[in-house]
Amino acid sequence: MLRKMFNITVYIFALIGVVLMLGYAFSKTGLTKNTGMVDTKIDYYATSRVLADNQNYIWLNTPEYLALKEAMKKEQTVLARVEKETGIKARILASFLFVEQMRLYTSDREIFKQIFEPLKMLGVQSQFSWGVLGLKQDTLIQIENNLKATTSPYYLGPDFEKKLDFSTSTENQGAERFMRVTDEHNHYYSYLYAALFVKQVEKQWQTAGFDISGKPEILATLYNIGFTHSLPNANPQAGGAEIDIANQKYSFGGLAYEFYNSSELTDIFPR
Repeated sequence: MLRKMFNITVYIFALIGVVLMLGYAFSKTGLTKNTGMVDTKIDYYATSRVLADNQNYIWLNTPEYLALKEAMKKEQTVLARVEKETGIKARILASFLFVEQMRLYTSDREIFKQIFEPLKMLGVQSQFSWGVLGLKQDTLIQIENNLKATTSPYYLGPDFEKKLDFSTSTENQGAERFMRVTDEHNHYYSYLYAALFVKQVEKQWQTAGFDISGKPEILATLYNIGFTHSLPNANPQAGGAEIDIANQKYSFGGLAYEFYNSSELTDIFPR
């Protein structure tokens, strides 16, 4: 009997190992990357750039948002620092944070009730996506490379070339990158990488003749779907990963848009 239980335990752990290995392989090869839904509310984004205060947002009075709101207040100082260093509004980054954390908060009810709700803290990812903003390793590397690629459409100029330089030797840079973004106590690098991503795609689109700097839903969508799907055009659409909040389906870009244009936390993160 004991031997049988032992064998079952071994099989279970072996299966878990296989699943984790496959997940890692899919993540590294891009098989888990999905551009998600295309948001159909085109008129909504086009005609309601300035929304009435908190229209009847479904997420506004959810326990997840009420907890997240308190956690986000603690990020004021570091987001202000990143805004000063990069020129990207703290509210843009806060809208990304809002969506990514709402996705985390609503994905596991038990963890939310036991940890996030009572502690009013942000979730820091450290597996397939990293940090409070769910950044992928390959995206981080491309952001770094773009800073030095002088012929790239994402190149921001010499002032930014050394912004993400490492303090360690080449063979240790992977570990340093991981520690930067997954630091539970200081989220500076998560926000800095995200701000530089925004700045780089804005530059790409501007060079192609399109200004997306005033469109949080498009910036959030591009942040979510990545460089590969950043294709400048005259009619960009909000979309990205599908997120379910209180039985309402949102796109990543659409949900970021609602937060950005709401009156929530405008005293801390003004538009």
